[in-house]
Amino acid sequence: MIRPRKARVPGAIQVGLHPGTLGVWRGAALYVGSLIGPGVLLVPALAVQAAGPASVIGWALLLVLSAPLALTFAALGVRLPVSGGVAAYVQAGFGAAAGAVAGGWFLTAVLIGGPAVALIGGYYVADLTGTGTSVAAAVGLAIFALVLGANALGLRFSSRLQLVFAAILTLVIAVAVGVALPSRANHNWTPFAPDGWWAIGTAANILVWLFVGWEAVAQLAGEFRQPAKQLPRAILIAFATVTVLYSGIAVATVGVSADSSSKVPLADLIAVGFGSWGRDATAVLAVALTMGTMNVYMGGASKLAAALASSGSLPTWLAGDAHRTIPRRPLFVVAGVAAILLLALVAGLANISELVRATSACFVAVYVAATASAAWILRGVTRAAALLSFVLFVVIAIFSGWYLLVPAISVLCFTAIRTHTRRLRPFPKSLPPTQAESPLQQ
Repeated sequence: MIRPRKARVPGAIQVGLHPGTLGVWRGAALYVGSLIGPGVLLVPALAVQAAGPASVIGWALLLVLSAPLALTFAALGVRLPVSGGVAAYVQAGFGAAAGAVAGGWFLTAVLIGGPAVALIGGYYVADLTGTGTSVAAAVGLAIFALVLGANALGLRFSSRLQLVFAAILTLVIAVAVGVALPSRANHNWTPFAPDGWWAIGTAANILVWLFVGWEAVAQLAGEFRQPAKQLPRAILIAFATVTVLYSGIAVATVGVSADSSSKVPLADLIAVGFGSWGRDATAVLAVALTMGTMNVYMGGASKLAAALASSGSLPTWLAGDAHRTIPRRPLFVVAGVAAILLLALVAGLANISELVRATSACFVAVYVAATASAAWILRGVTRAAALLSFVLFVVIAIFSGWYLLVPAISVLCFTAIRTHTRRLRPFPKSLPPTQAESPLQQ
């Protein structure tokens, strides 16, 4: 059983909790909504391309990993009800410098993953209109520009509306999988491991993107009426739901997309069950979901950058308007870097698969640090869960290959900038309250 124990993280603000507002079923819905995002539009097909039908083993491994990982973050959420997210959990165990590094990894993941998400939405529009890559790129740029403008004006896409889109997508996928499996479940299963067994680890590394989110609801632990009892039950329901849904997606993707290089695999899957109108509806839903996710994370990344600047981990200029709902200075810097990457995608200098791998490497690094910190500060069963999660994420990290250079370079850059910046004047010893929030808190 998770025993609620509150502890303050120096410099981190306590969440404005409202005890009693969350029950088991609503909490479970929030968990599922935090996991289902735009990654499901493309990532399953990338995993099949990496390992063939054997990618289903990668899905299974990550589903097994989800159980101790969810328990770990639930325990952290009850013990440390703070708004700083994963970086705050790392800071609680290893100090402000480590928390800043974890924040830097998250920021890097958003910088790299944002352009990929925008272009994924563009591909679905191009499929809807029967056009090509140029239209997909134009739509991706348009999505990016709209998200940037909305954040600059302080307009936030409602996280509740995003959860509604995620819920609709979950329902559509569930029905589509149920329709597609009877006719396609036995297709494309030979050869089972065309790229060898090592490729299974690569597929699992790619699929990590779909399992990022177990930490999000942990920050709302104090809003459960009885967190020690209700939070584990909510996690169990969410875990069962995600296991069934992801298992269906894993098998159906092999049956539908294993023999193609389609950039809209979810549209292919839904078209099996719903025909052309389902394919068209998927494109509309894809754009809404990608815009919502980008809006939330662009704003969150800007707030995180401002927080890191306020604590001396980034140039202080970025914290000049940290008081704003969405600080514009870091927003435009984040947007500028992401726009360059998006243009590189359009020009063919990089591809979505590479950005997904790089983003996953950063997320893996964050989770390695967070689970290591959890293993240090938790006790009993939850400590064992944290240790198991840590070991499994270290194994997954091995399969990141040279993409581990991305978080490694990020560490070097952030450490150098932090060292130089803190020489100029004294700073707080920890991340300030303006650190990025979970999308579910916005």
